Amino acid sequence: MKKILKVLAWGLGVVVLVIGAGVGYLFMKFPDVGPVQSMTVQATPERLARGAYLANHVNVCIDCHSTRNWEYFSGPLLAGTEGKGGEVFDEKLGFPGTIYAHNITPAALGSISDGMVYRTITTGVDKDGKAMFPLMPYQHINTMSEEDILSIIAYIRTLKPVENTPPPTTLTFPMNLIVRTIPEKHTPHGEPDTSNVYEYGKYMVNAADCIECHTQRKDGKPLPGLEFAGGAEFPFPNGQVVRSANLTPDEETGIGTWSETDFVNKFKFYDNPEGRTMKASSMEYNTMMPWTMFAGMTERDLGAIYKYLRSLKPVKNKVEKYTT
Repeated sequence: MKKILKVLAWGLGVVVLVIGAGVGYLFMKFPDVGPVQSMTVQATPERLARGAYLANHVNVCIDCHSTRNWEYFSGPLLAGTEGKGGEVFDEKLGFPGTIYAHNITPAALGSISDGMVYRTITTGVDKDGKAMFPLMPYQHINTMSEEDILSIIAYIRTLKPVENTPPPTTLTFPMNLIVRTIPEKHTPHGEPDTSNVYEYGKYMVNAADCIECHTQRKDGKPLPGLEFAGGAEFPFPNGQVVRSANLTPDEETGIGTWSETDFVNKFKFYDNPEGRTMKASSMEYNTMMPWTMFAGMTERDLGAIYKYLRSLKPVKNKVEKYTT
């Protein structure tokens, strides 16, 4: 009996040693995204305008990094909170832990170099060398054009400074270890081909990260064959669960019968006072979809997005918009 216990103890010791070595290797090797570049982003008028457009209406960085007013439909931003961070994304929303949006105003970024900001938003590794959970869509920003990325950086440097220090993010096991392996090195990309409307639409869909909210996931991974088919669930504090729409061109359950005008007008409705001030209490449901921000996209860009979505494979997936 003593011999068996000794063997078991020895075996357990080996397992602990192997696990310890693996975790140690993980911490030494990852994240591996290379050093911070030495760069200074010139804030030209063109970059500031482009950055404001992307950060507010396409990538909608300002959406997640501000406070949304859920008194109104789609949660438009509370004035004065732009970029201050602190929004919480936790297990109640299906995330593996508690994630806080960073403060991206100059009050927090003032002492951080442009190269560091660039590395953070393209690779997901922050100033302390920590890997960020990909709720921050660095995997999509990573493939955007160099000029667009620099424009976003130039713009957020102009936000009104807001003193606010959100709590640190905490991830549950094993995601707290897995997250270290997600960031990848950044390779600069050129400008998208705007003459090819489908490729440009694909570029804009990637920048807006449409696939993230419009694809069902299991254990954090998109379900194969259901890309853009909707059905992802978003619980609200009142117990209501709202689901994302099917964006594929299926005629019964997606946007197959929508015209480009229908699609563009759906967004542009929220680009007016009536669309921005609909009381949530007067609606059947609320939504995480930041309509009032995406509404600021140009009709050309919305049209390109529509054409790209119409080129996707139709997926029949009937989505129940909400349940209470």
